[in-house]
Amino acid sequence: MATAERIYGVLLSETMDLKTYYSLDFGGAAPDVCLLNPDEVTRPEDIRFAACWLPGPDAFAPYPNLEMAMSVGAGVDALLNHSGLNKDVAVCRVRDPHQAHLMAGYAVHEVVHFEREFPQMARNQVAANWDPLPIRAPADLKVVVLGNGSMGAAIVRALAAVGFAVSVACRRPPEDPIAGVTYFTGDNSVAESVVGMNVVINTLPLTAHTENVLNANLFSRLAKGAWLVQIGRGEHLAEADFIAALESGQLSGATLDVFRTEPLPADHPFWQDQRLRITPHIASDTMPHIVSEQVLLSARELLSGAPLSLSVNSAQGY
Repeated sequence: MATAERIYGVLLSETMDLKTYYSLDFGGAAPDVCLLNPDEVTRPEDIRFAACWLPGPDAFAPYPNLEMAMSVGAGVDALLNHSGLNKDVAVCRVRDPHQAHLMAGYAVHEVVHFEREFPQMARNQVAANWDPLPIRAPADLKVVVLGNGSMGAAIVRALAAVGFAVSVACRRPPEDPIAGVTYFTGDNSVAESVVGMNVVINTLPLTAHTENVLNANLFSRLAKGAWLVQIGRGEHLAEADFIAALESGQLSGATLDVFRTEPLPADHPFWQDQRLRITPHIASDTMPHIVSEQVLLSARELLSGAPLSLSVNSAQGY
């Protein structure tokens, strides 16, 4: 039975055991917050919030009094675009300070892997071939980062620290621009920023304006033989255009961490393409203790009627 001193929530995911993975069984440690799996809910009308990761199409239907849906990850497109989630429901997301550093490390690793030709060195090792490859100054490699949110900005700082020539596409001028970094802003920032780039790193949020942004027009503006690091959302990539760019040599290859269908089906041709580096959506992740703390925080804010400090701007999509 719900009371004014206690709030009830539900865990919604088709792919994860959220309660176990993120330690979301608060029990006696948080008697004011009760978080249940769907099969544990006996009074759906008492459920006021949901903690989610890729909820199913009918996941929200049983809960008529839902007031908040919270993503346990940084992305909220699965909630904002969910046809079963009432538009009056507030959307929140976990904001893990470690995620940006994880993403930056992943991105720099992939840029260096491409630039220093580590695949060729691996082949040389197998052949016992001592053949030093040519090296150029980091500043001679032109890298563009699409997006300057918390993830994108961390990547930009890391790339600049290594010495690469970095450009950024963002909606508005940054409050704390990094010396030596070139910023392209406004509606045409993506198209303008990619011209002549050797590497493009996508960290954009998924919105109606960014879906299929990695397309033939964008690829044609890059330097011949460029490399793509795709760590945004799977729906950003126009796959037919991408394959055509690989076949023409406009792209020499790509690192793909996100896909339209996840897990990536075993029979998908990307798995067998030697020009691609595939990782299973692990460029960064939220730390379980951060998720637990922030879900609890948001639930208590909702219970007390306080502003939701982790809410997102639904109109902007992030």
